[in-house]
Amino acid sequence: MLLRYARSLLFLPASNARAIAKARTLPCDMVILDLEDAVADDAKEAARAGAVEALAQGFGGRIAAVRINVAGTPWHGVEMVTIKASAADYVVLPKVESARQVKDVFSVCQKPVIAMIESARGVLAAVEIAASEGCAGLFMGNNDLRKDLGIPAGAGREGLAVALQSVVLAARAADIAVFDGVFNRLDDPAALEAECAAGHALGFDGKTLIHPGQVLVANAIYGPNAQALADARRLIEAATGGAERFDGRMIETMHVEEARALVARAEAVGQ
Repeated sequence: MLLRYARSLLFLPASNARAIAKARTLPCDMVILDLEDAVADDAKEAARAGAVEALAQGFGGRIAAVRINVAGTPWHGVEMVTIKASAADYVVLPKVESARQVKDVFSVCQKPVIAMIESARGVLAAVEIAASEGCAGLFMGNNDLRKDLGIPAGAGREGLAVALQSVVLAARAADIAVFDGVFNRLDDPAALEAECAAGHALGFDGKTLIHPGQVLVANAIYGPNAQALADARRLIEAATGGAERFDGRMIETMHVEEARALVARAEAVGQ
């Protein structure tokens, strides 16, 4: 599956073998084995070994990635070397604020990098980061970004609006994938659905997640719905080239291309 088709991207502690096993039964499109925030310092080595073993076993066709620790930590170097030799499809790099960070990790890991934008500096450098060698996608790190921007706890996403749209623009300018940040509340599916819908409307390709119970909501919002898919197929069949009338509106080549992209996305995720 192309990275840009992923709807649900689930973070799992690489130290949690039970969660990793369960992920193989979930309808998520991507699994991210976390070596950073989700793993205590004294468990990093065991988590690294667990990630390598899990990657070797595979995830049943799901995209697999590993989030490593940043440069300057005791684990960064060995993690890069380990991931290079692993079966990971991508390496996720947190707290990215410059294109050089991405380039350095890519040069060692030789795996495409997904850069996490988690600070004001990261947002302002997003255009250069997205265009850097080896960068395959961007993740929003909304929790850290809120803290960096001084947004009060419990506030809505209004204060993130410019940052979210800026990162989407940077990704689109570089023609790479871009994904919204995690939703922290685990017992509020309606709010999760609303946040997914808002992110989808901004142009994000999918959503990063922290709990298996969030997968179906993300899949439903970010996957083409049945009516949109049926309309897209009818439009493709009806189009004859150039500007013409379809269902009471004018369509042209651009709309046919959008419809084909929607169908391709649906087919990629088995719809």
